[in-house]
Amino acid sequence: MIPTPQYPLYSATLTLLNGVSCPYYLDEDDDWSISINELRRSIQQARQGGTNVRALVVINPGNPVGNCISVARMEEIVDFCVAENLVLLADEVYQENTYNSALPFASFKRVKERMGGRHRDLELFSFHSTSKGFFGECGKRGGYVELSGIDPEVEKQLLKLASIGLCSSVAGQITTDLMVDPPAPGEESYELFVQEKQSIIEVFNSLEAVTCNPAQGALYTFPQVRLSKKAIAEAERRGMTPDAFYCLQLLENTGVSTVPGSGFGQKEGTFHFRCTFLPQEEEFDCFTELVQNFHKRFMEEYSDNS
Repeated sequence: MIPTPQYPLYSATLTLLNGVSCPYYLDEDDDWSISINELRRSIQQARQGGTNVRALVVINPGNPVGNCISVARMEEIVDFCVAENLVLLADEVYQENTYNSALPFASFKRVKERMGGRHRDLELFSFHSTSKGFFGECGKRGGYVELSGIDPEVEKQLLKLASIGLCSSVAGQITTDLMVDPPAPGEESYELFVQEKQSIIEVFNSLEAVTCNPAQGALYTFPQVRLSKKAIAEAERRGMTPDAFYCLQLLENTGVSTVPGSGFGQKEGTFHFRCTFLPQEEEFDCFTELVQNFHKRFMEEYSDNS
């Protein structure tokens, strides 16, 4: 079971392994939250179609939508996995990138341990990575997976697989060490460390026919753009999806690169694009002006009233 919109790694890996992807939709009207009813709908539909559902993927904070999951909802997800006999794959690589004090990051391991009882037996894989840190240090490759409640024989097989692969580079190993042991209060770099974590700017809600839920975590926003019939028709004429047409026009006219929502999955009839908020601080004003000017011209050119 994979969240939709989703990070395509999961569906691509399942395709490679001849597995089956069972999508469940995040609720855009509720800040891209996970609905337990939607999880039940997804698993029931898959099982009725003959699929043996084995695991649930949860991305928290979310990619591409930038949502965060409350502890109360996490408890419901843990309970759901235990009741349905599912392994939980917790993608927590954006855990240091949260911006809503009401939704601080909590690990699924901590939640299941606090719940106690039968929930402690939940089979859980937790993932973290240096390449998804505060400013997306994708050039630094390092990370880990933690196993909790996994059968010892399965652990042995995974250790064999890991042992035949190359380890991370020295730089990756150093950044992984820094990731798990960041600057503490009183240390020389702590104040700068905190300052850099807390900077964020959002502009998309100021654009015509665009709505964007506030970024709660990760490095992304996932705005919805309501395109005119004229723009949709032009996209079809060019043999591309409407959101891909919009993103390509944005790139060609401004140099700003975004990713069409159709690449992640989205509800039929809606159009989105994923955008990171990683420009250098001194480039933000130029970045926002480029996007705003382009969007205004695009909406005027493809207005149904023109």
